[in-house]
Order: sequence, then structure tokens, then C-alpha cells
Amino acid sequence: MELRDNQPKWNRRKDARPAEIIEAALHVFTEQGFASAKLEEVARRAGIAKGTLYRYFDTKEDLFRAVVQHAIAGNLQTIEQAAQAFQGSLRELVPVLLTQIAGRMSNSRLPALARLVIGESRVFPDLARIWHDNVVAHVLRLLTSLIAEAQARGEVRPGDPTAYALSIVGPLVTGMLFSEVFGVAGPHAMSLATLAVQHAETVLRGMLLAASESSPKEEGNLQEIT
Repeated sequence: MELRDNQPKWNRRKDARPAEIIEAALHVFTEQGFASAKLEEVARRAGIAKGTLYRYFDTKEDLFRAVVQHAIAGNLQTIEQAAQAFQGSLRELVPVLLTQIAGRMSNSRLPALARLVIGESRVFPDLARIWHDNVVAHVLRLLTSLIAEAQARGEVRPGDPTAYALSIVGPLVTGMLFSEVFGVAGPHAMSLATLAVQHAETVLRGMLLAASESSPKEEGNLQEIT
């Protein structure tokens, strides 16, 4: 027997509206910037009246917060859960984490949103706060915790775990912004995947104690983050 969805079409449409608004806003913000983005344009692309948009989001800042959460929440959650469940050493985990982060940076609107925040946060400081609370704080908290645990196990040299975390992820952020500003073609085009692999090897050589460097576990123990 064929099952039918007896919910009225207008109810299904109403339930989908927040996601439709957020998706439309993502395109408008990344194409036009925050200052120039008009809520009328967001509503038009979402196929609703401007008044309907205000039923879900009180301000443009609220809408931007929802866009950031939508763009990165699923990716961050997947990475966090996989990293916390990982049983290997930091030497094994960092290359996998950076490779997966690079892949998500390359196949999302994240670089455009980051460029928007950097370009407009002086005039709209709430943008920086939203980005920090929903992206930066999550990434740094995860890496700092992993590094502190590795230090406790005797894998990583003494030092500020947060500073180590910044040194791990910083070059990928720089590479992401480089590609966003200068494009992905030309003699200095940046491959985030290549950068992730090379930087992981470079930064770990400076962080890890010699004892842990001398006996990495077998490749088969690596847990792929998907």
C-alpha cells in the first residue's frame, strides 16, 4: 500500500521556510556582502514576502548567525565527534583532521563567509562575535583539548596548548583566504589538500617529542573522518 503524506501543502511549505530563507541569505550575503545585502532580496529569492521573513528572523544579524550555523554546524559536529572518538596518537590524528578540514573549506561557502566577516566586522562587530562563537571557539576548543591530552600522555612538548592549536590550523585559514581573494588559478594557486598534508608534517616535527616520533602506529589504525 502506498503511504501518503496527508499534511497540507501549505503546512509543508511553512515548515521548510526557515531553511529556504537561510539558503537564500547564504547566497545573497556571499555575493553582495553584509552591508549591501537587502532583506527584500533574500525574501525574493526564498519566494516569500519580506514580512514573512521577519516571522523567523528579527534582524539581519540574526539571519547571518543562522547562515553561519547552517554553513558550518554539520561539518564541525562531524569533525568533533570523530576526533573525540579517535583512539590513536596526535601524530596520526592531525593529518587526517587537516585533510578533512581542507576538503570542507574547498567545497563550501565557508571561505566567502570568512572573507565577509574580515571585510565588514569593523563596521559590524557583531559579525566577528557570531563567527567567533560559532566557528573559531569550537575549532580551538577541540584542538586545545586534544593537544592538552597529548601533552599529558607525553607526546607533545611543553607549551601553551591554545598556541599550538593556532599553529596547527592557522596556515589552513591563511590558505583558504588566499584562494578566496586571489582565486584558484595562476602560478601561486593554493591547493588546500596539499597544504594540509605538508603542514601537518611540518608542524608535528616541531610539536612532538622524539619518543613519540620514533614509533608511529600502523596506518591501519587511522580512522577516516567523513
